Amino acid sequence: MTMLLLVGGCAAEDEAAPDAAGGMQLHSAAFEDGGDIPAQYSCDGAGISPPLVWDHLPGETGSLVLIVDDPDAPLGTWVHWLLYNIPPETVGLAEDLPGKSGIPPGSQQGLNSWRKEAYGGPCPPSGEHRYFFKLYALDSRLDLASGADKKELMAAMEGHVLDQGQLVVHYRRPQ
Repeated sequence: MTMLLLVGGCAAEDEAAPDAAGGMQLHSAAFEDGGDIPAQYSCDGAGISPPLVWDHLPGETGSLVLIVDDPDAPLGTWVHWLLYNIPPETVGLAEDLPGKSGIPPGSQQGLNSWRKEAYGGPCPPSGEHRYFFKLYALDSRLDLASGADKKELMAAMEGHVLDQGQLVVHYRRPQ
C-alpha cells in the first residue's frame, strides 16, 4: 500500500493504529514500498516532500489523514509529517509541498517532532531507519485546529477510520 511522505522527530508515541480493513493503495513515483527513499527527500538532500498518489478509497470517505513517522528513532517514534482533513477528492500530493501554501485546500498540518507544521525528511542519527507513510480514509472531517500533535490526531481519528494504506521505506545516512 502507498502513503504520503512525512517527516518526524524523536517523541515517544503510542503506535497503536486505528482498526482498518486495508484496501486502499498508496504509491510514490520516487520510491517503492520496502525500498530506499532517495536522499533528496532527506536532511542530506533538499529535504523536500516526495510525490504521493492513492486510489481505492471507500465511497463514503469524508476526509483523509497522512501520518509519516519513524518508529526506529532512539527516543521513540519520530513524527515527520501530519496532514489531515485532506479532501476526499484529492488523489495525491505533489513533490516539494511548500508548507501550508501547497497543501490541498481545506487540509491542515499538525506538529511534527521538530514542532513544525511541515514535512521533515528522514535524518536518522545512526543506522538504517524505517519510515512509515500511513494514509487513512475517515468517515468525516476532524474537528481539530491546525497544529495538533500525533496523540491528539490519533484520538480524534478513533472510531472514524474506514480504511488505510501504507508505504514503508528505508533510509541510512551517507557515511
